[in-house]
Amino acid sequence: MDNSCLFCRIVAGEIPATVVHRTDTTVAFRDIDPKAPTHVLVIPVEHHADVVALATANPSAAADVLAVAAAVAEAEGLTGDGFRVIFNTGRHGGQEVFHVHAHVVGGAPLGPMLAGN
Repeated sequence: MDNSCLFCRIVAGEIPATVVHRTDTTVAFRDIDPKAPTHVLVIPVEHHADVVALATANPSAAADVLAVAAAVAEAEGLTGDGFRVIFNTGRHGGQEVFHVHAHVVGGAPLGPMLAGN
């Protein structure tokens, strides 16, 4: 755990979050600034800065994050019309919290993949 990491503190229960799914290796919770009607973040319990670090250090935990993203999409009713799973990686990729997290977004048409398209 990194005591300065917002998401590590959510995992530890120090900061409240609306948790929608939890396993031994992951926590999924609603984004506090949603970009779609459904916007859930899925994080590993272990601290890894980004998806590359997670996949390199613990491929099993990376698989767990994807499995939970799929479970969340199903539970939220997103699988029929579609959804996105997004990993923002690095500053140019738009990552704001440097604890790897998958965004599960859907519930409405999401538009183009990149701004300006």
